[in-house]
Amino acid sequence: MGGFLARFTLKYGSTEVDVDVPNENFAGVLEVKDMPGCADPVSEVKRSIRNPIGSPPFHVVMRGKRNVVIIVNDHTRDTRTREILVALLGELEELGFPRRDVTIVFGCGTHRKVRDEEAKTILGEDVWSKYELISHDCDGDATFLGETSLGNRIYINSLVAEADAKILTGDITFHYYAGYTGGRKSILPGVSARETILFNHAMMLHPAARSGVLDGNPVHLDMTEAAHLAKPDFIVNVVQNTGGEIVRAFSGDVKAAFMEGVKLVDGLYKAESEPADIVILSAGGYPKDIDFYQAHKALDNVISIVKDGGCVIFLAECRDGVGNQLFYEWMKDKLSIDEMERRLKSDFKLGGHKAYYLAKALKKVRILMMSALPSEELEAVFNITPIENVEEGLREALKITGKNAKIKVVPHGAAILAMKK
Repeated sequence: MGGFLARFTLKYGSTEVDVDVPNENFAGVLEVKDMPGCADPVSEVKRSIRNPIGSPPFHVVMRGKRNVVIIVNDHTRDTRTREILVALLGELEELGFPRRDVTIVFGCGTHRKVRDEEAKTILGEDVWSKYELISHDCDGDATFLGETSLGNRIYINSLVAEADAKILTGDITFHYYAGYTGGRKSILPGVSARETILFNHAMMLHPAARSGVLDGNPVHLDMTEAAHLAKPDFIVNVVQNTGGEIVRAFSGDVKAAFMEGVKLVDGLYKAESEPADIVILSAGGYPKDIDFYQAHKALDNVISIVKDGGCVIFLAECRDGVGNQLFYEWMKDKLSIDEMERRLKSDFKLGGHKAYYLAKALKKVRILMMSALPSEELEAVFNITPIENVEEGLREALKITGKNAKIKVVPHGAAILAMKK
């Protein structure tokens, strides 16, 4: 394939893959404006708790509270929850809250429960062994809080609803129809009932429900109103670099602190690019590529900069498989995009929306995928070309797009929001 430029290293699961791009085709790397992580992330989180945004001081907020629920991200996100909790639990201990009065709830939304070993990894052995831990079950006991202006009946986990103090934690990054993760998302979908989540997610077909957009986004508005009904007392959110290190923490009011974090995310992770014929894309490694359901977010983040008829060479291990049965079934049934849209509008179901987005992407581009998913499944069910390695993918992609095709490399697909110049 001609002379080679310097080798690139892309994340794949828990490993790395070396990639060589032909010099004559190379069109650049679409990268984030990465920042170094904090030298002392626990101190940074403490700083933010002690200097809250849009909120009274933490000790004032917690005055008179008897028990505390802390909502944390589950196994599908690589949030630095351990550091957040070391700082937060330390502050609670200083205020006199005994461990028996603090419960940590994994905000699983509709995801499966967090496994014991995963919980130990997320929290650290000390927290894992000393605090009560619960994985939210979207089909479990729920309390009705009220209705949003968009008509969503908000039911949340009863334990959370009844807690004296509710503290939300998480990281802020792009989300392909909520606009951004973080803040209000700890409530909806984090600890909400299935029917509440489905109603909210059904609004993803709205043109403003897309990554990096909050204004006019009904999914975000609904989530914000749900959080207001839940009355969280405090949030501790972080922005992380592509290495997963905490860059800065934002604590305080659920809306004000979140919006300050959004500003930093925009500055770091929005990137403009000329369209390319071929994009070599990594989801960013584990857990961003834990399954196809999660890894797909990276595809959605970059599809706008791939030319019509172009190719995406996608690196996503998917060690846990597809990740959603309905996603699999809709793709297997070869439903048309119109039929998918009709079903989503009439009876929204999680997983169907992933099939809808993937089908739209496949109408625009060819996807060649390196993963642990069975080759026959990728080809027959998802209409995706399986590849053993990137070199094989490049050969195939150049056959499709021509020997003069321009190739863009995107190392951190789940973090970046690519925008066409």
